[in-house]
Amino acid sequence: MLTERQLEVVLSVVYDYIATGEPVGSRTVSRRYLTGKSAATIRNEMSELSDMGYLNQPHTSAGRIPTAKAYRLYVDAILQRRREPLATLDALLGDLRSRRQDVETALTMISQLLSRLTRSIGLAGMELMEEVLVQRIDFLPVDSCHALALMILQGGLVHHRMIEFPFEIHSGDLEELSARINLLASGRAWNQVRRSLSAYLSGTLDHLSRICLSALDIIDAVLSGRSMKVITGGTHHILGLPDFQDIGKLQALVALLEEETALENLVRSVPHEEGVSVVIGEENPIEEMQDCSIVLSSGQTEGKRMVIGLIGPQRMDYEGAIVLLEGLLPYLTRVQDDDR
Repeated sequence: MLTERQLEVVLSVVYDYIATGEPVGSRTVSRRYLTGKSAATIRNEMSELSDMGYLNQPHTSAGRIPTAKAYRLYVDAILQRRREPLATLDALLGDLRSRRQDVETALTMISQLLSRLTRSIGLAGMELMEEVLVQRIDFLPVDSCHALALMILQGGLVHHRMIEFPFEIHSGDLEELSARINLLASGRAWNQVRRSLSAYLSGTLDHLSRICLSALDIIDAVLSGRSMKVITGGTHHILGLPDFQDIGKLQALVALLEEETALENLVRSVPHEEGVSVVIGEENPIEEMQDCSIVLSSGQTEGKRMVIGLIGPQRMDYEGAIVLLEGLLPYLTRVQDDDR
């Protein structure tokens, strides 16, 4: 259990390190934050806090830097107090409001806006809490044995998956296959489409049916149950940060964020209650994300869960991120309401 003074020291170190990126010494804390305490007293507290796992010392002569445990203490303090809304929010949303958008365009624009404002990776997503209604399914040939399946859902969400066929296919076959599926699919729930396709396939043995069977399991894995679409923006903004100098870890993170399924799992790994959720460092079960922090704000509207968030270093401006996300989420919810 931390004493009141230890808590003040931890929060001071976190605040200063977020602002400067430099290890924080006892004299800095004494001069800037705890002016009534001597540097020697604060140095003793820092030593104890290091033993307790709240602070690290990069080398003997350096100041301290916060651990994930210290960041958690800081974030919990932010979440427990009243926060002032972002004063510049209306100006930020001016361009977004000036254009009529479908949901996918709005997700893209918000993820890019978040990234530009914070120099982190912006994230925006929507999860359908009800049955998935299919608008159309198309196949784009990649080579003789592979095609990209594009699944367009009601509301404008688009999913894509690569499909490998056990034999060669031709573009004309894929066009005919799309036409057959879309005769059954348009505006219907995927579960109904799947049953109709299965009944149709059981009664025919032509080569298009064999192609369709190869694709059906992959499409079904995407569209069965709830469907989520997640878009990220501004991955390049983290490339120059000193927090991401390990090239191997950076490559693993970027590769993870390029996978649609991995992004969906990432968002689903965060608690689903409405409001703000923050996952710091090793709190994340996904190994590639354990050098990062994730801040998400989520809410539900008419059978859909809307999510916006930021992925960045543990040395993140958490308070600024939380206030920004809380202000932008209602906008995305209104776009979805208007799109119905």
